[in-house]
Amino acid sequence: MTQAHTTTAPTRTSAPVTVLGLGDMGRSLARAFLAAGHPTTVWNRSPEKGEDVVAQGAVRAASAEEAVRASGLVVVCLVDYDASDAVLEPLAEALAGRVLVNLTSDTPARSRQTADWAAKHALAYLDGAIMVPVDVVGTADALVFHSGDRAAFAAHEATLKALGEPATYLGEDHGLAAAYDMAMLDFFYGAMGGLVHAFALARAEGIDGASLAPYLNTIAGILPPIAELTAVDVDTRTYANDGGNLAMMAASVDHILHTAKGHRLDVAQLAGLKSVTDRAIAEGHGSSSWSSIIEVIAADR
Repeated sequence: MTQAHTTTAPTRTSAPVTVLGLGDMGRSLARAFLAAGHPTTVWNRSPEKGEDVVAQGAVRAASAEEAVRASGLVVVCLVDYDASDAVLEPLAEALAGRVLVNLTSDTPARSRQTADWAAKHALAYLDGAIMVPVDVVGTADALVFHSGDRAAFAAHEATLKALGEPATYLGEDHGLAAAYDMAMLDFFYGAMGGLVHAFALARAEGIDGASLAPYLNTIAGILPPIAELTAVDVDTRTYANDGGNLAMMAASVDHILHTAKGHRLDVAQLAGLKSVTDRAIAEGHGSSSWSSIIEVIAADR
């Protein structure tokens, strides 16, 4: 259960905010702003969406332009940048003098392209990434990244904290929020793939998921310090062996791969991992730490 976010009581001085896009995440953003006392105007291409946030006090604008002109801070959250570009491009004039925060999920390249469009129109622009599910937005556990116009962030940081406190500013490169998003999701989905594969292997061996799950928490618990050590390794490119060298760990990967093949499981993810470890060992990293596999993964090696 998430810890409730401490919100301030509504006041007349709370800055107004506009939310464009009322999908699941957009409505969650609107609810968080409303809970923090911000007068909130909403708009969605399909007008039937958002009745819940209107019932909570949001004002539904008749058009995207009307919504934009209602607030000094405009937050957009749509399915991707094709959708957000289609909505925003006709609104350049209306957005003048306002701060635009794009919390749509896409690639760093698309974030920078939209930043170029904003710069062309002299618009104050922040790009962002929401790193939590919809039900966590607005709580103490929420993590929302922002990058881009530093002055724009400073001017609206107090309002953006309604989504998750602290509001996390990463730097002036507009692509940073999406880059952090991609890196973190790279880890998440890789780990989720491994998790499901572990349950598949266990099931093939006659072990039910409920019996395995408590012991997987032991593995999950050692990951935070491993992440810190790996960060040092990859930043310094030293790859010190701290008791478990790559060659030893690669042998374990090989054992898992053979077990999975014996049960006719899909081994695409494991085979890819074995390929990487084999190449790293061939390049002389067998006595180094597991982190040394970055030397065959990274483009700048």
